[in-house]
Amino acid sequence: MMTDVVESSGRVTRPEAGRPDPGASGPPADVPGGDDDAKPAAGTGTPEPAAAARIVEIRERIDEIDRALIELWQERARLSQEVGVTRMASGGTRLVLSRERAILERFRAALGADGTQLALLLLRAGRGPL
Repeated sequence: MMTDVVESSGRVTRPEAGRPDPGASGPPADVPGGDDDAKPAAGTGTPEPAAAARIVEIRERIDEIDRALIELWQERARLSQEVGVTRMASGGTRLVLSRERAILERFRAALGADGTQLALLLLRAGRGPL
């Protein structure tokens, strides 16, 4: 059986055809004596066609959500930068810490510790590093 390898870069690779997978027992799936029928569908990690099709469907929706998140992130950063420029141009401060604390708390309450980290990234995207 061939095993996909996920590298630290996130890229999925497979051992070369005809060379044994270091973690596998028996002959590779793509050489005589191998088990061609048990190969996972491309990139899904499962040989079961119905499960593979469902995984592809779910991943398509995840990709749609990712695109929307990226667009919203970029819009939020632009708006936040505009607020900062407008505030400073009118003699205000670069930051309003009470506003940042409220945002951090909103994300923490909704998402826990990961929400706090996400909020910190959002704030930095809008105002730059401290």
